[in-house]
Amino acid sequence: MRLHHAQVSCPVGGEDAARAFYGGALGLPEAVKPPALAARGGVWFRSADGRAELHVGVEQDFQPARKAHPAFCVDDIDAVAERVATAGFAVEWDDLFPGYRRFYSQDGNANRVEILSPLDGPADTEGATDR
Repeated sequence: MRLHHAQVSCPVGGEDAARAFYGGALGLPEAVKPPALAARGGVWFRSADGRAELHVGVEQDFQPARKAHPAFCVDDIDAVAERVATAGFAVEWDDLFPGYRRFYSQDGNANRVEILSPLDGPADTEGATDR
């Protein structure tokens, strides 16, 4: 079994804010939504290797997720942290997860997002978007 996608929410019109974080700061390529689902709004992102997706769905009574969150494993966490901060998003480092360096941020719609990297070597991110 593998995870196909995780979904977070955004308010009506929150797609550009999601693109700024997931596409701009994290470098995830945007995926084309099937026409029947595109009519609902939202935006999808797919890892460069095609193995995982993040779907951002529009929610009428949107409340940002403050605890639940997607976690992205990356090879060069310092480069990702720099891109996130340069794009204007907060970077909060946390050393409570043994074996990993990690930080938290918030996407453009204030949803919690975790970025982590194993301390003992590269993450399993072949084809990912770390620059």
